[in-house]
Amino acid sequence: MGDAVTSTRTLTGLVKEKARELGFSKVGIARAQKLNEEGAKLEAWLKKGYHASMAWMARDPEKRTDVQAIVPNAKSVISLATNYYTPSAHSVDPEKAKISRYAWGDDYHVVLTPRIQELVRCIKSERPDANAVSYVDTGPVMDKAWAVRAGVGWLGKHTNVISKEYGSWIFLGEIIVDLELEYDEPMADFCGSCTACIEACPTDAIVEPYVLDSNKCISYLTIEHRGEFSDELKPYLDNWVFGCDICQDVCPWNRFQRQTEDNSFAPRSSNVTPDLNELGTLSSEEFSERFKRSPVKRTKREGLVRNVRAVREGKAAG
Repeated sequence: MGDAVTSTRTLTGLVKEKARELGFSKVGIARAQKLNEEGAKLEAWLKKGYHASMAWMARDPEKRTDVQAIVPNAKSVISLATNYYTPSAHSVDPEKAKISRYAWGDDYHVVLTPRIQELVRCIKSERPDANAVSYVDTGPVMDKAWAVRAGVGWLGKHTNVISKEYGSWIFLGEIIVDLELEYDEPMADFCGSCTACIEACPTDAIVEPYVLDSNKCISYLTIEHRGEFSDELKPYLDNWVFGCDICQDVCPWNRFQRQTEDNSFAPRSSNVTPDLNELGTLSSEEFSERFKRSPVKRTKREGLVRNVRAVREGKAAG
């Protein structure tokens, strides 16, 4: 019995040490249990249509609420967070476009996936019979719920995970594994009575604390939405052409933000304060070259041009 406990403690320490060595800013571990409460909230959110056109959010409900549907006999969920904050500011120049801070550098999927896979290999080098599956915002897993349960941070009222060390400027990933590890305590909610994010959202997308209506969210509209914008939302775009940082920029906890040490997320000069007109006239080849390895490629050239056009139309209407 003593040997098993020591082995679990040693393996847990190894996982956390290796995670930090690979560049992850925080790591926490939660017991793999069903997410009954979180699942009920997700179901209610979906029933209200707050996922907009993101149909994949309604798929695989059993996997989203029970990781044992992904890894049979799963015992642990290792939650990993990576700080991506860089201190440049969004321009107030009306002729400059705004791109969300997370997309200023390289695509986090491209950067973090090899690292999390290396951590899986490290675990399997110690326990060759281990069954593990990893995701970086790519699978039917409630990343935020597991980050909270693993003590990485708490869910803010703007629905982003907030950590005491890095604020909300973090990317999330996780490893589901059928190994018993030592577990961290869930993170308490430190939002208190603050409603800064709710009050700052120009489209009232945060319909109540911890509930986001994607249909109104500028980030959703400029990235995931296909087709044109409704005329009533265009005046609120305020030069955002890919994502939106407003609710995070006003969050008091982000005064604890630290500049990332990961050069992969360093801002590309062309992404921080790009010219609106220039973005709106990019050819397909220019778009592909400029946004190579960038999250902006998700919206495709046609989506980016549409966003620039919507910003212009919103200004004209306003």
